[in-house]
Amino acid sequence: MSRVLWKGAISFGLVHIPVGLYSAEKRNSFDLTMVDRRNMKPIGFKRYNKETEEEVPWDQIVKGYEYEKNRYVILTDEDFRQANVEATQTVDILRFVDEEDIAPMYFDSPYYLAPEARGEKGYVLLRDILKQTHKVGIANVVISTRQYVAALLPVNEMILMNTLRYADEVRDAQDLDILPKNKRVGVTAKEREMAVKLVEEMTGEWDPKDYHDTYREDLLKLIEKRIKAGRTEMIGDPEGEAVEAPPTRGKVVDLMALLKRSVKDKTKGRQMSSNHQRTRGRSDRSRRKTG
Repeated sequence: MSRVLWKGAISFGLVHIPVGLYSAEKRNSFDLTMVDRRNMKPIGFKRYNKETEEEVPWDQIVKGYEYEKNRYVILTDEDFRQANVEATQTVDILRFVDEEDIAPMYFDSPYYLAPEARGEKGYVLLRDILKQTHKVGIANVVISTRQYVAALLPVNEMILMNTLRYADEVRDAQDLDILPKNKRVGVTAKEREMAVKLVEEMTGEWDPKDYHDTYREDLLKLIEKRIKAGRTEMIGDPEGEAVEAPPTRGKVVDLMALLKRSVKDKTKGRQMSSNHQRTRGRSDRSRRKTG
């Protein structure tokens, strides 16, 4: 069962909805251990005092805010809790905005809000109103020791709270000074038309289950292969495991030719899939008649 991060309430106007906060993401990290190549032993890291160079046990470590060079104000866990008790227990909705108004780069981390006892009716009401109005609730919330601005969105039967980046945390694309100019690039009308056809051929329904981390899967296959071969402590480049070089950059390409080939390949693939489905359908009907 998912672990509740904290329990509090959604607040808007005079309405308080008791909720629990749960993480909505599960990261499939690829864990690696740093080892000493000389004897294949794990490398450890010490927490040490930079002045005495002595190791410091966890029970002697505190959090300090450096207000001047080498001068600190010490903050305890109780200080963080007491700084603003209401803020640490409330998802305080400040306003409602149109869902399309929030640019994608502002979204950060997702959390589920689930109703607690006596909060079901208010929870369902807020969720359904968000769906009906196509609005998003913009709220302040404190998670751990940091305050976030967050968006409350209805997702199926849940209310999803996605923390947002502050305006000063998002880099303006204009600062990159690398944006292509249409006149300089010179995309033709024919190329645009062919690109639209390619997009149409590649258009389908969104299903997140269709996508997975093939890079991680390939690494795990390589590890399994090495284990089976008994090559578990190899150092250096393995023999017989050549890697195909990436395509050379900077080469002039015929964009129109690539678009035409892409459309042709996608159309052919879709027709083959359609023919396979029709053949399978005829086989199923034939079996039913025979039965």
